[in-house]
Amino acid sequence: MSPAPFRFLLANIAFIAVASVVAAAEPWTLDRAVAYALEHSPDARVARARVEGAQALVQQAQSAWFPQLAVSGRYTDTNNPMMAFGSILNQRAFNFGLNFNHPGQIDNLDAAGTFAYNLYSGGKASASRQAARAVAQAADYDLNASRHELAAEVVKSVFNLRKAREALGSVEEGVKAYEAAVSVAQARFEAGQLLKADLLSLKVQLAQTRETLSSARHGTALAERAFDFVLGLDATDSPVDLVPNDPSLARLTAPDTQDYSQRPELLGLDARQRAAEAMVEAARSGHRPSVNAFASYQYDQGWQLNRGADSWLAGVSIDVNLFDGGQTSGKVRQASAELAQVKELRRKAELGIGLEVEQARLAHDDAVERLAVTASAVEQAEESASLTQARFQKETLLTADLIGAESRLIEARLRRTVADADERLAVVDLRRALGFDPLPQP
Repeated sequence: MSPAPFRFLLANIAFIAVASVVAAAEPWTLDRAVAYALEHSPDARVARARVEGAQALVQQAQSAWFPQLAVSGRYTDTNNPMMAFGSILNQRAFNFGLNFNHPGQIDNLDAAGTFAYNLYSGGKASASRQAARAVAQAADYDLNASRHELAAEVVKSVFNLRKAREALGSVEEGVKAYEAAVSVAQARFEAGQLLKADLLSLKVQLAQTRETLSSARHGTALAERAFDFVLGLDATDSPVDLVPNDPSLARLTAPDTQDYSQRPELLGLDARQRAAEAMVEAARSGHRPSVNAFASYQYDQGWQLNRGADSWLAGVSIDVNLFDGGQTSGKVRQASAELAQVKELRRKAELGIGLEVEQARLAHDDAVERLAVTASAVEQAEESASLTQARFQKETLLTADLIGAESRLIEARLRRTVADADERLAVVDLRRALGFDPLPQP
């Protein structure tokens, strides 16, 4: 290879490698995370495979409306009187001097083509096609339900990660506050203005807060791994980079309706009920006649007699099942029982979804109230902690009061973080329960 093409190849490889690194390092927005999960998650791929399988069933059912064509060929060489005599007749090589008991060794090449078409199947073909189409529609609704479920899990994983990181930040702020308090207390102790017991109390509280910080870091790491799992990403040690001010968050609003009739699970069960009704009709077709048209063309050639000839056959057949020992009746009963099951499953699903919607609505109302309360509590705790720290530095406050104020501030911040994330998660659950896309598309 000459130097110029070789350098060009290396440059392309380097460009692709850099582009891959840049794409991997691109911060995650909710839109990008959901789109990636819907494309790469195993759950999404399984749902798409089910849709492909259902569409293949439609293709199979549709084949009943097309003629069936087949070709065949066979070469035989025999001295069996019956088979040899039949080959002689097909080759148009019969003569009256032929010994029927010993016609000799006869070879024959039989090439044939057949045509068949169902004129009437008692309604089975139409019913089977309707059932297959309904199953395909149900698979589409299942895919939508799977997409909603996966999108909801992605959005939840993002909010859980943000919640974990915000909680970690709150605990870190608490550690810094206790470290500053210990520093002041140490100076006062060395100056003889503070008892050693008070200093030790602050150090113990600092150690406990650092322990909480360690747990918060562990929780954040687990939230990052959960994010990778939901998206179908290979687990890495690198932190997940989220866009700080994600514009897609503004689209995440609670619906102003309580109508869940368009929930994909309900629509899928409606489609399965139509499929079950069609299968009942298909089973009943066994009591009706079946009419088929057929035609064939055949050519026979033998080299022992050096003769060959063609022939054809065409006709119409009617088949009527007069008695089959109750097999058809049993199929009708089975299909009817399956239809009854689907109807009850539909009713159960509607009751369950109604309860799910009510639970999601109440959870959202509760989250909104808690968010307002915790926001006010944080303001009060921050002001209280600020005043407490100033008084402690001026030696006008006990150590226990400082510890209490800082603890209340950390707890208030954690509660606000949890309440804020819970309100967003409640919106996601409410949208999914009502059958809406968990993350509204722009």
